[in-house]
Amino acid sequence: MIDRYSTPEIRRLWSLQRKFEVWRDIEIAACEYWHTKGNITDAELNDIRTKSTFTVERINEIEAEIHHDVIAFLTALAENIGPASRHVHFGLTSSDVGDTAQMLLIVEAGELIRKAMRGLLQSLYKISVDHKDLVVAGRTHGVHAEPTTLGLKFLGHYAELSRADARLAHAIEDCRYGKISGAVGTYSQMPPELEAYVLGKFGLKPETVSTQVIPRDRHAYFLQAIALTGQALYRLMQEIRLLQRTEGREVEEPFQKGQKGSSAMPHKRNPILAERICGLARVLSGYATTAEFNIPLWHERDISHSGAERVILPDATALIEYMLLRSKFVIENLQVHPKNIERVLDATHGLLFSSRALLTVTAQTAMSREDAYAIVQSAAMATWENPGSGNLRSRLEAHEALKAIPKAEWDNVFDARSFLAHVDTIFARVANPN
Repeated sequence: MIDRYSTPEIRRLWSLQRKFEVWRDIEIAACEYWHTKGNITDAELNDIRTKSTFTVERINEIEAEIHHDVIAFLTALAENIGPASRHVHFGLTSSDVGDTAQMLLIVEAGELIRKAMRGLLQSLYKISVDHKDLVVAGRTHGVHAEPTTLGLKFLGHYAELSRADARLAHAIEDCRYGKISGAVGTYSQMPPELEAYVLGKFGLKPETVSTQVIPRDRHAYFLQAIALTGQALYRLMQEIRLLQRTEGREVEEPFQKGQKGSSAMPHKRNPILAERICGLARVLSGYATTAEFNIPLWHERDISHSGAERVILPDATALIEYMLLRSKFVIENLQVHPKNIERVLDATHGLLFSSRALLTVTAQTAMSREDAYAIVQSAAMATWENPGSGNLRSRLEAHEALKAIPKAEWDNVFDARSFLAHVDTIFARVANPN
């Protein structure tokens, strides 16, 4: 995990200190169950609860010798608990503790991610509403197509990220499972009631059918939900990067006081935050692929998933939280340039209105759609090639076959608002996050 791309909260969550704390809490809960069955005395349980202290340094020191992190952890606890430590980890296997703890941390990380998501969604909805009626050039294939609005552009991203949030919520719930079922999932050394008791304390449900581990499709689903969220942010930030290009400069990500864009070119105002988020989204897709390959473990379990998960789970959750927070900053501080937007709209000399022109020519004359298309396309191609000699409207109005079409009809054709009569209907479909 890179400090540059993570918050202190999520670094603390995935720290060794926090992991061992959760391991300890699970071990204590298992001892509490055995205490209810009379297997552990009050005095022994008190020793386990009050003396289960450790230091990460001591655990690491032991592990460096024995090469097993759970045994190193248990040894460090035993050094402090004393004789009552014989009850700790009774009947359990390492994954009973490690897998259950990891699911708890995934759920906690998921809540941090969704908190960041809620902040971004609120900001996106606000900018959508604020610019609902600001007409901009819509593009397909990167080429001017028809008018749309800046608010509608952002509303599409808001809707996509709302779906991403719903997927994250479902994936988090799918990880709200644990297992304390022994070496191959058969409860050979403990009853299922122990599992239910311990997991109930942490708000987890028993895995339906476990092996030595929790099935890894749950982890893969969670990381796929994160990766899809990353791709949604990629699309949002890519839109900002494209709109910030020098030729248009319709919007710009914030350029802060004292910021510098280039060591060689003092004029540069680069969309570095948007670019960073796009790049990090690619990393998340790689992590999701790794999680998929962790699913087919050998028989009841091998350890090929373990090392990968120590990287991808902390990193993926840290990155997506960071990306959501940075995206919120970009959206809340986005600079919108209406004059540039108007200039870009006019840059193709009316070609944005060719679809409405086609329908009007077809409706107002007796010619076939094919003939109408040929006339409008010919005028459009001439406008592309030689805009100085006339825009699309002037060429169509001057065409001999179209002179009977009233001026009011042409006014409607070349009025961007006529393309946007249903924007309010689209906005009404989308739930207000507030």
